[in-house]
Amino acid sequence: MQRLVSEGGERSCPPRGAHWAPCRWAPPPGPEPGGGAPGPSPYRTPTSPAPELLPASLNWQPPSSCPWPDTPHACPSRPWLMEQPENLQRNWLREFYQVVHAHRPHFLALHCQEFGGKNYEASMSHVDKFVKELLSSDAMKEYSRARVYLDENYKSQEQFTALGSFYFLHESLKNIYQFDFKAKKFKKVTGKEIYSDTLESTPMLEKEKFPQDYFPECKWSRKGFLRTRWCLADCAFDLVNIHLFHDASNLVAWETSPSVYSGIRHKALGYVLDRIVDHRFEKASYFVFGDFNFRLDSKSVVETLCTKATMQTVRAADTNEVVKLIFRESDNDRKVMLQLEKKLFDYFNQEVFRDDNGTALLEFDKELSVFKDRLHELDISFPPSYPYSEDCSQGRQYMNTRCPAWCDRVLMSPSAKELVLRSESEEKVVTYDHIGPNVCMGDHKPVFLAFRIAPGAGKPHARVPKCCVVQ
Repeated sequence: MQRLVSEGGERSCPPRGAHWAPCRWAPPPGPEPGGGAPGPSPYRTPTSPAPELLPASLNWQPPSSCPWPDTPHACPSRPWLMEQPENLQRNWLREFYQVVHAHRPHFLALHCQEFGGKNYEASMSHVDKFVKELLSSDAMKEYSRARVYLDENYKSQEQFTALGSFYFLHESLKNIYQFDFKAKKFKKVTGKEIYSDTLESTPMLEKEKFPQDYFPECKWSRKGFLRTRWCLADCAFDLVNIHLFHDASNLVAWETSPSVYSGIRHKALGYVLDRIVDHRFEKASYFVFGDFNFRLDSKSVVETLCTKATMQTVRAADTNEVVKLIFRESDNDRKVMLQLEKKLFDYFNQEVFRDDNGTALLEFDKELSVFKDRLHELDISFPPSYPYSEDCSQGRQYMNTRCPAWCDRVLMSPSAKELVLRSESEEKVVTYDHIGPNVCMGDHKPVFLAFRIAPGAGKPHARVPKCCVVQ
């Protein structure tokens, strides 16, 4: 389904997971090329001036108000959130708009996961309201063009990913093109358009759900990815919305190092990277941002946090299965330091995850190292982004469900990192941070990356004679 929006927008609700990338520029005076397709080069339009400020990729997780639990296939709904979605949405959007105002991006991409939550059909009114608010708010009034892609085909277990991708273009951005994966050419972006229901027939994106055998524990997983490609100021780049598999059990994650779940995420992420660099299309720089569900190496973390503790094992009487681990101090009246269950990670001192933004724990953040030649990230200087309390009065408190971890990330290809670092060396305007540190944003804190791209940064692409490699 396609919906055209001339002004204000239609549809909306904070998704449980969201990530985004803005881009901004102030072009020098000059004519705007007409027509619906770019010039002879797919990466540079001869008459289009290079922008002074380009993409700022932002990655974040919005509030998980009842329709958006962390694990929609397993987690119970949260009725108290259902009763006050207005407050949650208002708080979430306020923090979002503050970041938009501070960085004033000219190109903004917002990636959402678990859009609509566990019961999508019942949550449609919230979804509609959220989308409408984004498209029509005063804070976004200078964004005269938009593309919204919502996977609303919840009746299809084989294809439904609950992903939503939003792209906003500032009115001063004169020349930007989006790639048509079917026609294999770029098309000029005009107006506001919303696509929903069956995204598989939409040629402006690629969307896939991971095969069921990737995560057999989950009877109905929604994990997958959604890819779009853009061309702006000599630069062609992919923006990939991604949602990887979670840790189903803290006890299972603790058993081995690395955990079995880390291996599942490794397989899925490797599949995505292979797909976006295969030979079907011309290669381009890429940014991958979303909920990677990366976790700290659980076994190593527990051994470090409980170095001087003794472990007690609790088993189920009927099956003899381990259902709980209790770590007690060897002295100090055998004080309980950590209790570990399938969905319980209760450590006695949460400050260790907040002190110095938890940087002492980054040594246990190992999952990205497998892709060190294919994916890069700027230094992390914010606390673990998950799992925060959903109590509106506890904006800085973690829930005792999982070990806090940096699940939400903005990653990039080596060539994309060159663009970002070039920006940093020239103008020192790169920001990689989280949003709403003291406000309840749901169980995930938003994370964003904002940066400038110098004019002409993508000039090497100007010599590319065609936009795609024909199959």
